[in-house]
Amino acid sequence: MDFRPREFSSKSVVVVAGVRTPFAKSGTKLAGMGAVELGVRALQEALAQAELRGDEVDHVVIGNVAQPADAANAARVIALFAGVPDSVPAVTVHRNCASGMESISEGALQIATGQAQVVAVGGTESMSQIPLMFSEDFKNRFFEFAFAKSLGKRLKAIRQLRLKSLKPIVGIECGLRDPVSGMNMGQTAERLALDFGISRKEQDEFALRSHQLAVAAKARLREESLSLPIGPGFKESLSEDIGPREGQTLEQLAKLKPYFDRKHGTVTVGNACPITDGAAMLILMEEERARAEGRKILGRIHSVCFAGCQPERMGLGPVFSSPRALKAAGKSLSEMSLVEINEAFAAQVLACLRAFESKDFAQQFLGQSEALGKIEMERLNVNGGAIALGHPVGTSGTRLVLTVLKELERRKQAFGLATLCIGGGQGGACVVESLAA
Repeated sequence: MDFRPREFSSKSVVVVAGVRTPFAKSGTKLAGMGAVELGVRALQEALAQAELRGDEVDHVVIGNVAQPADAANAARVIALFAGVPDSVPAVTVHRNCASGMESISEGALQIATGQAQVVAVGGTESMSQIPLMFSEDFKNRFFEFAFAKSLGKRLKAIRQLRLKSLKPIVGIECGLRDPVSGMNMGQTAERLALDFGISRKEQDEFALRSHQLAVAAKARLREESLSLPIGPGFKESLSEDIGPREGQTLEQLAKLKPYFDRKHGTVTVGNACPITDGAAMLILMEEERARAEGRKILGRIHSVCFAGCQPERMGLGPVFSSPRALKAAGKSLSEMSLVEINEAFAAQVLACLRAFESKDFAQQFLGQSEALGKIEMERLNVNGGAIALGHPVGTSGTRLVLTVLKELERRKQAFGLATLCIGGGQGGACVVESLAA
């Protein structure tokens, strides 16, 4: 269920602390840390920033997509390792790319309905540790061997094994393919590039912008990140994202070959988000209590809403979910000083921008007589986006909200929109307000 505060109670939900780990491309500095460890570090720091003990938290809700096999209900494991008492419940939520935003929706709903006053929410993902799998043939031979009651039967199982059966199935490739449309996420971006006539040059220029803004915003991005001890003996520390490329040029991006449609495509690894590890956490609190305790308030959650769309055009999800979130918050797109759209692909964001300002799109797909409005580049992803920073899928929904709140606070501006597309054909959107305006 979406969080729409005015539909449930007069209770207002605020963010009193928020932090994330640095993001790192898979296989690099965070490859040895699983989703649980990343989540523990982020949750511990969020609680410390909020000056809260674990026993002051009423519930923990954490998004995760890959669902580590050794930590069923990862949120519960993270909460306990982070020092939250075993009497405090915890739940893991999964809405693909919006899992971290789903956690905010669930936590805010609990506060709005009076079920809780303090909820720790967030997302965590180790895409480096998404496992490889074996084929069905290998599995069958393995079980035949394991349960064989004679040496002869064991040898038979081995002889029946074929070399091709040993080829692993890459779990992340399975996860990034939609079972309904049969398309992987990159192919859905190619579809949008065709639908909206988005050129390769436009995509590369947008990708370059993401890197340039993220490099320029390093100091600001560090303000939302913790310094993470890593490596053997924790002798090394990671304090910056591994992703933004200083010195990136349009010429370099133009040399990359299309990845998902090698003959006719325009989507490359350069104008798409990288596979990434990282975690982010927020502490939500009922506003009356936060004010009574004299706490610093980072911002107010006005609404979190989700919407469905065609799986083969999943990248348009923000255009379907944002009107719902804006309506629930009683706001318009023009009132949003800053907008964060997750950069799964440059083509996907550019398609959303065109759909936002298209009257025909609004009439045909949204049942509205007028276009939603134009999102100027000056208020979009002003510190870069996932093409540079990365997209740890279970985490990004939380990161977008944290990033927009921090930037609104710096600029002393009021309202912001964080939104993202969701694999499988959905969109998520969150309207927030900074109280520093």
